[in-house]
Amino acid sequence: MDNRMIKRMLDACYQAKRIREMLPPLPGGVMPSYIHYLDVIDMMEKEGISVKISDISDRLHIPRPGVTRTVKEMEKKGYLQKIASRDDGRVTYITATESGKELHQKFDAQYFTMLAPYMDVISEEEAENMILTIEKFYQIMRERRD
Repeated sequence: MDNRMIKRMLDACYQAKRIREMLPPLPGGVMPSYIHYLDVIDMMEKEGISVKISDISDRLHIPRPGVTRTVKEMEKKGYLQKIASRDDGRVTYITATESGKELHQKFDAQYFTMLAPYMDVISEEEAENMILTIEKFYQIMRERRD
C-alpha cells in the first residue's frame, strides 16, 4: 500500500469521527461512552452473559482502569448498578438501571431505528467490509503503538 492510500484511510477515519459528532446531542453530563457501554451491556445480557468490568474492557478493547472509572461515573449518575455475585463475593456484575435502560433506548435504539432507512444505499457487504477494514487498521495502529 502506498502513502497516498494510507493518507486516504486516515482521512476516512477523520470523516468517521465527524459522523459520530453528528449523533443527536446527549443530555447534560452524559458522555458518548455511556451510550456505548449501555449498548455493550445490553448486547451481552441478551447473549446470556452476566457482565463484569473485564467483559466491557475486553469487548471494547479499553484498559480496565478506564472502564472502571466510567462505570463508577455511570453508577454515581444512576445509569448502572453493581451486583455482587452470590457464588463469589469478589465478583461484581454490572447492569443498567431503569434510568440507564431509558437512556439507552432513547439515544441508541430510537435513533438508529430512525436512521436505518437512510442507510439503504449501503449494502450489508459494504458495511461489513468497512467494519472489518477499520478493525484491521485499528489493530495495526495499536500493535505499532505498543
